[in-house]
Amino acid sequence: MNMSPYIKIRRELHQIPELGFQEFKTQSYLLSYLESLPQDRMTIKKWKTGLFVKVHGLKPKKTIGYRTDIDGLPIEEETDLPFPSSHPGKMHACGHDFHMSIALGVLSYFVENQINDDLLFIFQPAEEGPGGAEPMLKSEIMQEWKPDMIFALHIAPEYPVGAIAIKEGLLFANTSELFIDLKGKGGHAAYPHQTNDMVIAACSLVSQLQTIVSRNVDPLDSAVVTIGKISGGTVQNIIAEKARLDGTIRTLSAESMKKVKQRIEAVVKGIEIGFECQASINYGSMYYQVFNHKELTNEFVNFIQSETIVEVIECREAMTGEDFGYMLKEIPGFMFWLGVDSPFGLHHSKLNPKEDAIQIAIDLMTKYMDFKGRE
Repeated sequence: MNMSPYIKIRRELHQIPELGFQEFKTQSYLLSYLESLPQDRMTIKKWKTGLFVKVHGLKPKKTIGYRTDIDGLPIEEETDLPFPSSHPGKMHACGHDFHMSIALGVLSYFVENQINDDLLFIFQPAEEGPGGAEPMLKSEIMQEWKPDMIFALHIAPEYPVGAIAIKEGLLFANTSELFIDLKGKGGHAAYPHQTNDMVIAACSLVSQLQTIVSRNVDPLDSAVVTIGKISGGTVQNIIAEKARLDGTIRTLSAESMKKVKQRIEAVVKGIEIGFECQASINYGSMYYQVFNHKELTNEFVNFIQSETIVEVIECREAMTGEDFGYMLKEIPGFMFWLGVDSPFGLHHSKLNPKEDAIQIAIDLMTKYMDFKGRE
């Protein structure tokens, strides 16, 4: 049995994961594939390590956009796949290899089967950080080729192959990175009274940060403050002069994000006073919520159900972050979850999505975009 060309592409992309704005091999691979297609029906423009690809329609009245992300994660792969990452410490642990192969499948179909409207395929770098969607949206190319509507998908290990999950309105949360640096006074472990111990300050700060959601956010709202990494000190018998907390904030509303940050700043100010130290806060990358356009989302669901292409699951909003939200803020459209049935979740070193989902997604989006492009 011959392997689907898009499964082959997925496997080849899986082996070359690269971090945000370092996707040089990935961009080269994508360009090589695109150059194998008929060139008279599309125009390709580079943007940093990403790409814009316009597939020209026969009688264009509008432009339909489709976005895929292309970067990997700083995770050491622990799968037993025969095509593992060849880049130590990096892995496509969020399914962007799937996303790219699906986008190429949809694009290839429309190069061979032109429709009336123009299509814009966006291969976006740096979704995992520091964020490529917002600057790509502001680029001159995007302003010239800005689509009238835009769509995207994200793999979902928790849903079965042959199903998608979607809802109108809020799908993904507002997110922000969180980095807090503390500086006190180091010294010998035997003389703690002569120091300001930043390990103790950091531990106290972590505990206090956990009260923000439970005591400052409306119980009927939702928010998350997670500290995923603490670093400080050098050896066991020296009191730490510095400590650093790395974390993330997730909220279901922009208003809650503002309030949570205000409370973080107040708590950190209290740590400065209580532990006689200096503190600084850096919010890093911030992603806007993914908010699905009501009419287009409902039209998409009705189209799927009428065509009986896949099973549709109405899902709840998730605290996941996705910078596609910046594009939906300006362009009507939607994102949906694609079932891939993996026992390991997103960002897990053993993530292993089922490849049958690739062709299902290609068929789904070619049929829907063909429908939209012939209206």
